[in-house]
Amino acid sequence: MKKLLFCLGLFLMAAGGFTAQAQSIIDAEEDHNFNDFYKKDQVKGREAMPYAYLREADVVWEHIVWRTIDFREKFNQFFYFPTDPTRNTQGRTSLTTALMDAFKNGDIEVYKEDDLTTPYTYEEMMSQMTRTYSFHIAEYDEWGDETEGRDTMITEEFRPQDVYSARIKEYWYIDKQDTRQKVRITGLTLVYKNCRDRDGERVCDDIEMFWVPMDDMRVRNALVKVLAYDERNSHATRSYDDIFIDRYFDSFCYRESNTMNRPVSAYLTGTDAILESQRIENDIWDIESDMWEY
Repeated sequence: MKKLLFCLGLFLMAAGGFTAQAQSIIDAEEDHNFNDFYKKDQVKGREAMPYAYLREADVVWEHIVWRTIDFREKFNQFFYFPTDPTRNTQGRTSLTTALMDAFKNGDIEVYKEDDLTTPYTYEEMMSQMTRTYSFHIAEYDEWGDETEGRDTMITEEFRPQDVYSARIKEYWYIDKQDTRQKVRITGLTLVYKNCRDRDGERVCDDIEMFWVPMDDMRVRNALVKVLAYDERNSHATRSYDDIFIDRYFDSFCYRESNTMNRPVSAYLTGTDAILESQRIENDIWDIESDMWEY
């Protein structure tokens, strides 16, 4: 009798599980969720882990470095794509779209400069990114002679696909509590490539859109909910916040803290500028290794 009751109980449990599974499939069909065959909600309630507290007395050395992350490099292309958030994105979001959406919705606060002191509104930023050009259109009369013509205005709206790079500001420091060299990214800006025709030539300028405080928990909580694409595993749960903490990107130095407060491009160009960028990196790595030389 006990064996019969035990078998009956197992049967009811199995039947209940099957019914629940079938019910979840039916619910998915009723919700018209045909793109995913399972519910994806791992990142919805995600929150970024705060940085460990750092005392001023524990910092024995500090150096500021500015870097450029070029989205066109193969290793960094997951930052750039998809370029059109309105088309079939397969659930992916570019870094530009993630930051612009958070900025537009008021989830984060941004600033005009890398000192992060002057706030910037979404309307101000969009007015700066919208470009208006005046063109003269030649007109001819019925005999083929050129007349005065007319002027027309052309307005170019901001497009996320015109953001080809980002710049970050980071602090390298040595913590005497564990005698290790560490780094903290404090700011990030998207760089908008503004191209226009000038005197018959195509001229492009790099414009810093706004600076995001990367140690602000509002920014980190916005980025931790957006997954970065992994071409080897589409189910990878690495967020953009994880990307910057793990430093999973390729970049080069374009500026360091110096007496004259100038970037590398102000005093070097071409191959010399590339070598100077590499020298800045090597000097940073040598600081920690030199501490252990006697």
